[in-house]
Amino acid sequence: MDWLAFVLVAGATLAAAMVLVGTYGLGVRLLAVAADSAGARQRMVRASAFACFGVCAAAVLYGIYLIVPAFHS
Repeated sequence: MDWLAFVLVAGATLAAAMVLVGTYGLGVRLLAVAADSAGARQRMVRASAFACFGVCAAAVLYGIYLIVPAFHS
């Protein structure tokens, strides 16, 4: 077994999971802040929250693309 490759995959998985959860958590926090804001600031914060959710959705779809061989054969 190639242990270095195993460690690299485990590290990449851990890093990607942390970034994905962090981005989603930031989006949830920004939605909570947007509820307390008013005016132009509220629209900007809400748009930032939806951008965070978009990044999360794109990362999940890319992961599915990588896992399912029928998509990239």
